[in-house]
Amino acid sequence: MQLIHWDKQTSRKLQRATGYTVDKELFRKVNRILQEVKIRGDRALLRFTREFDGIELSQKRLAVSEGDINRAFERIEFKFVPLLKQIRDNVTEYYQAELQKSFSIKGVDGVMLGKQYRPLDRVGIYIPGGTAPLVSTVYMTVIPAKVAGVQDIILTTPPNRETGEIDPHVLVIANLLGVSKIFRVGGAQAIGALAYGTHTIPKVDKIVGPGNQYVTEAKRQVFGFVDIDMVAGPSEIAILADQTADPNYVTCDLLAQSEHFGGTSYLITNSKKLAEIIQSRVDSGMIFLVKSLNEGCEAVNEIAPEHLEIITEEPERWLKNITHAGAVFLGPYSPAVIGDYIAGPSHVLPTGGTARYFSPLSATSFIKSTQIIQYTKEALKKVREPVRKLTEIEGLILHRISLESRFVESLASPKEGKVKV
Repeated sequence: MQLIHWDKQTSRKLQRATGYTVDKELFRKVNRILQEVKIRGDRALLRFTREFDGIELSQKRLAVSEGDINRAFERIEFKFVPLLKQIRDNVTEYYQAELQKSFSIKGVDGVMLGKQYRPLDRVGIYIPGGTAPLVSTVYMTVIPAKVAGVQDIILTTPPNRETGEIDPHVLVIANLLGVSKIFRVGGAQAIGALAYGTHTIPKVDKIVGPGNQYVTEAKRQVFGFVDIDMVAGPSEIAILADQTADPNYVTCDLLAQSEHFGGTSYLITNSKKLAEIIQSRVDSGMIFLVKSLNEGCEAVNEIAPEHLEIITEEPERWLKNITHAGAVFLGPYSPAVIGDYIAGPSHVLPTGGTARYFSPLSATSFIKSTQIIQYTKEALKKVREPVRKLTEIEGLILHRISLESRFVESLASPKEGKVKV
């Protein structure tokens, strides 16, 4: 790992480096795929599945059948289902506690202001495939949507390059959690199908889930046609540690990120001894040597990491100084891996410094709000003058007339039937 002494110049460099950068060639390739899917629908999906995944599918096989799911149950170990129940209960309990509730506020003269929360109608979930499909991402995305009340959940995932099948654990989890439909399609073309809809795959309101650079760029490009969770990049971890941290724990947690393609690791410490030990053990990533843990917290907030572990003498003490992080793990026995699999909160987290303004995926990610406003005639009368002044400033006279119409006998001419301005 590269050892860097933290200073203001380092801080400025990190500020310039964070965020999502658009690659022009990637943009062009993804845009071509999306436009093909938008225009040609299922035919484009079958073509790109053949071109990118090397699998020849018929239109009928795009959708996973009940028979496919039944065979998946036969291929998994029996003990997997009880394990999933424990995980489901952990994740569900966490998100039931965080749901926002509708409310109303009563004001003077009968004014009522409120907010109404409703779940999205249909959500698309993308699950990465490959040699080791991220089965944990299924429950980390589906359960928050179910808790929020989403009725129609559509899941897409690329087929295995050799068999054309989907990992049986993905199918079993999706089935047990009540996913509506599952499709054998991946990459940017899957995002296009979910965003625009095809003959086989319905259009959704929001797309969530991680993916490679093509999936990420596709999600960025379709934002506006649909909502998305975030523009995510490679996984990352930062560890804020002092001299009390066990070097073995720190080493293992940093190395765990190397299992993710492009994973990034940071160690922020005021212990020169710990820095030297980790530098000799871990090749990739950066070590920031800080003068104090206060300065260490400043460094963490500049990095705004996806995962942050605080392994110090009093981890709770330093938590209050952390303003930017996707998920924070306190103490030596809270490794990031428990957040990846079983703790409860979703492991779909903002990366690349975007924790400064993005939030983790949650049940509230699948809920939209509607503002409720109710005035009586008496309350409306009291705001006539400020509305008049503001509409004059903005030159929107018909806005003022809309309000004033409530206080005159008639604005329409009996002969012409037109509003007099």
